[in-house]
Amino acid sequence: MRNLPFYHAPVLLAEVVAMLEPAPGKLFFDGTLGGGGHTEALLQHGSRVVAMDQDLNALKHASERLKPFAAQFCALRGNFRNFPQIVEETGVSGFDGMLVDIGVSSHQLDDAARGFSFMRDGPLDLRMDTESSRTAADIVNTEDEAELVRIFFEYGEENNARRIARAILKARTSGPIRTTLQLADIVASASPKRGKRHPATLVFQALRIAVNDELAALHDFLAAAPRWLKPGGRLAVISFHSLEDRIVKQTLQHLSAPFIDRPEWPEARKNPDCVLKLITRKPIQATPQEIELNPRARSAVLRVAERLPA
Repeated sequence: MRNLPFYHAPVLLAEVVAMLEPAPGKLFFDGTLGGGGHTEALLQHGSRVVAMDQDLNALKHASERLKPFAAQFCALRGNFRNFPQIVEETGVSGFDGMLVDIGVSSHQLDDAARGFSFMRDGPLDLRMDTESSRTAADIVNTEDEAELVRIFFEYGEENNARRIARAILKARTSGPIRTTLQLADIVASASPKRGKRHPATLVFQALRIAVNDELAALHDFLAAAPRWLKPGGRLAVISFHSLEDRIVKQTLQHLSAPFIDRPEWPEARKNPDCVLKLITRKPIQATPQEIELNPRARSAVLRVAERLPA
């Protein structure tokens, strides 16, 4: 029987600790607190942590879990894309390490009322922040065919995007699409199952990204994070699908390249944005042992970079 921590099993935990090197006197930022597993490990090594999450349920759970570390720990509500404005109010000006884990938590997936999974029937919601205004149902029931195709193809890399969009438009002529299973059945009817993956998997991924503006949030975070790292401080990002990982990979590569070159230039030029050093040339992935305990770790990818001296 699997023995997973309550609420959410933190992925790549040992690897994150090894990369961030927590110790007494160090201050870290965890932009996706979730169940508190990564933060707890940093606190256990004597570090202090400023953590954020936009999910109020996650904040409540993690704060309760981490009560023994109250003197070392501060929890703030908000999207990690907005961390500079929120953290600045605490008086903090820099970190020895920063972490974001961009995956959906086990609790969010397992709670049918949140609508993240089509394995259980629930409202078509998919909001990380339950107080934000737009849900997946709003998108599915109001957007035109062209926009649905764009969302499914761009955010889900769904090859049957147009066929699925037309099936949704046809279905909603009979009434609003309100539940996860209702949408999953519509998608399955337009895109027959191939292999083990459910036909609705990529559509739900795309809707979740659209509802929460996840890719833009990641861009915003990566643009701001290096300025908040102390020299030698490390930035660690865990992503779960190719769209996220591509953004992380390309951004870290650019921020760690001493020179940039273009065909029209006579020679390479110094990169004014070079403020990092890559620590992981290749991404770190979960071990077979971790995947056995937590199958959701299978697609996790960790990339790490270090702030150069000023």
